[in-house]
Amino acid sequence: MNEDGAPAPTTLIDLLHELVEPAEPPPVTMTPQTWGWAVLAVLLALALAWLAWRAWRRWRANAYRRAALAELAAAGDDPVAIAGILRRTALAAWPRERVASLTGRDWLAFLDATGGGGFAGGPGAALAVAPYRDDAVPVPGLGEAAALWVRRHRVEARP
Repeated sequence: MNEDGAPAPTTLIDLLHELVEPAEPPPVTMTPQTWGWAVLAVLLALALAWLAWRAWRRWRANAYRRAALAELAAAGDDPVAIAGILRRTALAAWPRERVASLTGRDWLAFLDATGGGGFAGGPGAALAVAPYRDDAVPVPGLGEAAALWVRRHRVEARP
């Protein structure tokens, strides 16, 4: 017999019936319990904000490239139109003192040096004389070379 006067359990099934359900544990919190995680979360948020700011600045800085590529797509292989587009693009990227006075072979050499080849010895050679002619004929491959230059040219950091 038990202390309360009930008969003592004799079988395993009687013992199982006497088991009591365990208490429900408290819910686990999802917030970090230490300061280190909070500091890490703040640092991560700052790093993501800085990366987003840099991406936004880069996107704004390359607006002239997007505009030039849209104009080049409309110009096709017309050397007169492409010459003007490339000149405006270069003036947007470099100081006026460096770009505005370039003509002829110097202009073609500048284009080759800053964004790749294809101007002094390729289809881009037509750019040296096209703006000064009335009967400019489309030059196959010139639009592609100009678009490649717009995408590839790199501007040195200004002091």
